[in-house]
Amino acid sequence: MHKYLYFVALFLFITNCSTKKNIDEKNNDEVKTDTVTMFDKARNRKIPVAYFHQNAGTRMIKQQIVIFSHGYGANKGGDYLIYSYLTKNLASKGYFVVSIQHELPTDELIPTEGKPQIVRMPFWERGTENILFILNELKKAKPELNYQHLTLIGHSNGGDMTALFANKYPNLVYKIITMDNRRMYLPKTSKPKIYTLRSNDYPADEGVLPTIEEQNKFNITVQNTNINHGNMDDKGSDTEKNTLNFFIERYLSEK
Repeated sequence: MHKYLYFVALFLFITNCSTKKNIDEKNNDEVKTDTVTMFDKARNRKIPVAYFHQNAGTRMIKQQIVIFSHGYGANKGGDYLIYSYLTKNLASKGYFVVSIQHELPTDELIPTEGKPQIVRMPFWERGTENILFILNELKKAKPELNYQHLTLIGHSNGGDMTALFANKYPNLVYKIITMDNRRMYLPKTSKPKIYTLRSNDYPADEGVLPTIEEQNKFNITVQNTNINHGNMDDKGSDTEKNTLNFFIERYLSEK
């Protein structure tokens, strides 16, 4: 369901922040980034991961988790680190943020011909297994985190992985937020809670987004933005980053 009232709050928010950097220097200083390469023996696969969390002396109990999946980067690597405006901002707000590098230089490139829902499905399946593996490893290493309120966020191809994960493992996820996923059908369900931020330049494939009737029935949020699909990572302007952070923080705070 479109939430038009957000625009009023958004205008006030952006007006207040337009002369500031997207993330305050103080927040950057408070956020610690740890990178590690995990190894899934069952699939013989390396999975680079970045953890973003508050640089505090004491551990936070029942800290909520956000797992982020990047957009397609043609296997060049490092894409899990180029959404720092979002990952660091959420960490500064108290979330434990995990960003997964889904592509490796040795992987095949995503097909550009054929029906995406068929030819790209193996790549999304691999992404969902990456998320599941990292989630299970996290439960072993950090049992104090809040796994009952897990949120998945993904941009573009990573949003397609996020949507597929919610379809396959709905009981593991509390909320998903997709940033302009275009190919994988969003779940038509009220649990997990579904949010999607749409770009102004690329439409989704037919059937990917729920109808107005389905949005109302399942309380799904479909929010249009004035942001290009390719500007949803660190390339975006400060205003665009602030807009995305505004909506995502709002969605995370909703009960």
